[in-house]
Amino acid sequence: MKEHNKIISKNKKAYFDYFVLSTYEAGIELYGTEVKSIRAGNVNLKDSFCSIDNGELFIKGMHISPYEKGNVFNRDPLRDKKLLMHKREIMSLLGKVKQEGFSIIPLSLYFAGSKVKVEIGLCKGKKLYDKRDSESKKQADRDIQRTLRDRNKY
Repeated sequence: MKEHNKIISKNKKAYFDYFVLSTYEAGIELYGTEVKSIRAGNVNLKDSFCSIDNGELFIKGMHISPYEKGNVFNRDPLRDKKLLMHKREIMSLLGKVKQEGFSIIPLSLYFAGSKVKVEIGLCKGKKLYDKRDSESKKQADRDIQRTLRDRNKY
């Protein structure tokens, strides 16, 4: 992944609910008031997902709040937004989703220069015991870091 200039939003729930196997960068088709609202940080990726319809990739469930100064030019906050990727990348994602049962989940939204980009991940769902295992590992790492920090104080 290329270096991000400014991360707008991260989907932390995706890392909790899914194993992320690979990531891709995609452009996103937006209108002017949506970009202004994103610049203000009024976007939520929490329950969003991607689907492939007629050979095109769409992001569904991403909420972009209406721009407060946008009046009649504001779009529906939950409308499906088209993602811009090469056709061969979309077709390879479609093959993996159909055959192996993976999901395409948006992981983060960021600015690359003046353009808004989406990092999407090819993900496999976690079971409840996987979630518990990853949570316990995270807690153990926190305990180790805390112990090391306290030890270095003295």
